[in-house]
Amino acid sequence: MAVRKILRAGDPLLRKKSAPIPQTEIRSKEIKKLIRDMFDTMDDADGLGLAAPQIGVLKQLVVVGFDRSERYPDAPGMQRSIVINPEIETLEDPTEGSWEGCLSVPGMRGYVERPRKIRMKWFDENEDFHDEVIEGYDAVVYQHECDHLDGVLYVDRLKDPRLFGFNEELEGASAERASV
Repeated sequence: MAVRKILRAGDPLLRKKSAPIPQTEIRSKEIKKLIRDMFDTMDDADGLGLAAPQIGVLKQLVVVGFDRSERYPDAPGMQRSIVINPEIETLEDPTEGSWEGCLSVPGMRGYVERPRKIRMKWFDENEDFHDEVIEGYDAVVYQHECDHLDGVLYVDRLKDPRLFGFNEELEGASAERASV
């Protein structure tokens, strides 16, 4: 198991654009090891997904997938997937928002509105090309992770800066509002 350090907000690498992975390198030992390390790192941190820039590798590579998450107990599971050189097209305007967190912004959440229906094209680790319509929670997770490839963090997409804070304070505020 190779768990790598996850970069945190403020690290300049998180704000850089990632380079596409040449098709001739997709099946390389280097990329296979990177994928294994990314899944190990994501699982160790109880993440839903992880982008290569989050561990300091500026390549267009994302891993996602989980059965259950302590960080997001109400989240439905998501099939494990490897996404290389993704392209995303919005099929619906943002109509729903949700509270997002990030392994690179630990202990905090913010309210972000994202499209719930996208079309995504990408290659997997076997060089197979995918072109799929993705909806609901999965669409949100993919968009969040793919944003990292462009140097974008979810805090850049906050609906309102007042809807951002530490997990404990946000939970307390929710409980306080509910009791009023």
